[in-house]
Amino acid sequence: MMTTNKQQKLMTYDYDLFVIGAGSGGLAASKRAASYGKKVAIAENDLVGGTCVIRGCVPKKLMVYGSHFPALFHDAAGYGWKVGEAELDWEHFITSIDKEVRRLSQMHINFLEKAGVELFPTRATLVDSHTVEVDGRKVTADKILIAVGGRPVKPDMPGMEYGITSNEIFHLKEKPKHIVIIGAGYIGTEFACIMRGLGSEVTQITRSEKILKGFDEDIRDGIAEGMANHGIKLIKKNVVKSVEKVAEGLKITLSDDENQEPVIADVFLVATGRAPNVEGLGLENAGVDVVADSKIEGPGYSTMNAIAVNENSQTSQPNIYAVGDVTDRLNLTPVAIGEGRAFADSEFGDNPRVFSHDTVATAVFTTPEAATVGLTEAEAKEKYGEEGIKIYRTRFRPMYHSLTGGQEKIMMKLVVDTATDKVLGAHMVGHSAAEIIQGIAIAVKMGATKKDFDATVGIHPSAAEEFVTMR
Repeated sequence: MMTTNKQQKLMTYDYDLFVIGAGSGGLAASKRAASYGKKVAIAENDLVGGTCVIRGCVPKKLMVYGSHFPALFHDAAGYGWKVGEAELDWEHFITSIDKEVRRLSQMHINFLEKAGVELFPTRATLVDSHTVEVDGRKVTADKILIAVGGRPVKPDMPGMEYGITSNEIFHLKEKPKHIVIIGAGYIGTEFACIMRGLGSEVTQITRSEKILKGFDEDIRDGIAEGMANHGIKLIKKNVVKSVEKVAEGLKITLSDDENQEPVIADVFLVATGRAPNVEGLGLENAGVDVVADSKIEGPGYSTMNAIAVNENSQTSQPNIYAVGDVTDRLNLTPVAIGEGRAFADSEFGDNPRVFSHDTVATAVFTTPEAATVGLTEAEAKEKYGEEGIKIYRTRFRPMYHSLTGGQEKIMMKLVVDTATDKVLGAHMVGHSAAEIIQGIAIAVKMGATKKDFDATVGIHPSAAEEFVTMR
């Protein structure tokens, strides 16, 4: 006998909300729902914190910081400092990062306890639309939120078992002498820069002509130029045919084997994409639909079998929701947090609202760094026409390198609607790009015009002042 909506409302559940996955989105949603007095539980079979805290943004950014010191030692000489021989203690470096990750994970557990959210440190699977199985027992919930994130995927090629992913790179026992990376997205490109900065020889293999598809062309070109200047070897228009273990290490054979010799490396990083972590979740038991083989064009991941959701993060089952990287939307930590909070406010806080995915700023923590918000030049031309936009661009050597002899260049760019003078997009390549674009993003989000930028007095001397002096 079918249960009517009226009967469902009269039913009692173990929890008002059960969250599967304690990453950025799940943590944000569970704590916000609990703040409204709801009974909430969350399940996580790994360290609490998700990809960002455990094997993403946080440990990666710490590695980025670490990779910058050799350049600082070098630049110091231009300012009269005498710096002796520098040597990286790899074990200390990796151990310190892992210690910080675990500290943050425990901090998030403490936050859950303080909020009154019950934590199940185990895997949860869907039994039906209102039931999940955790630790061998079944519990029920009025609403269920899926926030299990994504995972790295490897292409189906011979020898891929010898490759590591972004999950394992944080736990290498020794610093690679030569690391080969496949993938032209921001994960592969960021780690190419990180490992080069830490002193490894780096070869990046891409099947396309350019890195970072979906970003503005000036960002793509600016980062590629900087990477080449730092000694990163980029092999374009090639894919890996096979990987085999040889006496010297790993032998990587490429598709253009007539013109390209096999590459020998001691570490092989596969950064060819990520997929929603839906395997074994029991979506079919609850009747939750997926969007098979969908693709995001832009600074997000390619996704396969993402959970289909509407603008309210609601799945095909009215009481089941999904946020973050498991869905077919922007795969960024602040987006997952925003989606999770919007869901909790709407469903439990009597504050219905939709999280906006428009004009979301993002950064690429390469060397040089890049950041962007709004439309790329190509997107703006497609939407407004060639004559409908105006481009303001500057490229210069920063004052910092006046004494170092370095040839680093900063690129800044504004994309402006000719008809309204509204700034449609802002892009930057250079030191502190993320910090600078974060502030610019507020203006772009508010609909600032080029005249507003022009009327703003710059901070001198700074690189950021160029954003308000471009003519």
